[in-house]
Amino acid sequence: MTRRPAHKPSLALTSTDFTRAVWELGAYAWMWPTMVSAPISDDTQPVLVLPGFTTPDMTTLPLRTTLKALGYPTYGWGLGVNIGPSRRILRGMRRRLDEVYDEHGQPVSLVGWSLGGIFARELARETPEKVRQVITLGSPFRMETEEQSRAKPAFDLMSPFHARPLGVPLEADAPPLAMPSTAFYSRYDGVVAWQTCRDQPTELSENIEVVSSHLGFGHNLAAVWGVADRLAQPAGRLTPFTPPRWLRPAFPR
Repeated sequence: MTRRPAHKPSLALTSTDFTRAVWELGAYAWMWPTMVSAPISDDTQPVLVLPGFTTPDMTTLPLRTTLKALGYPTYGWGLGVNIGPSRRILRGMRRRLDEVYDEHGQPVSLVGWSLGGIFARELARETPEKVRQVITLGSPFRMETEEQSRAKPAFDLMSPFHARPLGVPLEADAPPLAMPSTAFYSRYDGVVAWQTCRDQPTELSENIEVVSSHLGFGHNLAAVWGVADRLAQPAGRLTPFTPPRWLRPAFPR
């Protein structure tokens, strides 16, 4: 039997994604003090956070603020709104990675939200010696057709500014990442098919499901806790993920 391709999210999920994200932001603000008990890395490596399509660094502020509070030198990409693979963005994010790497003299952990995660995986393949691990949040890096995303009309609108196309299927011929990688996904994602946000599990790659909207990944309590937990892993290793008992319902599988 041939495998049927995943479909884009239902209209019900898409139409409620923003509202759910707002609710998640409020819940995160209320529960933020619990993050002080999140795991922390012994060496607190630098972290570079890449925003999602049509969003700026402001949307990753809750995540970056939390990681800074945990002791990680954390950076936004400083390139304004993510409009896709324009020449300025392609060059700028490589330059930003070089800056963070040179400043700290050690590999950088990349956290990418949606399209930012696709870019993060590209950066990791281009300069593996500068990347410690890659964490993606609702990033459809396994997208096979453009119809698996509700963002296609907006992406097409921005295409005149792109230096190159993001051809599908994404990562069709790309080799596995050489460093640990974690893909967070949600079956309640209202923008992209959740199946496209998962990697093939190996000793260095894993998938973690959370209950989250697409627009809420950067301030969803379970997702941010999961990011902190994965950053706390020893360099070059991928240890099994175990959520805290009080947050276990937010991690269905």
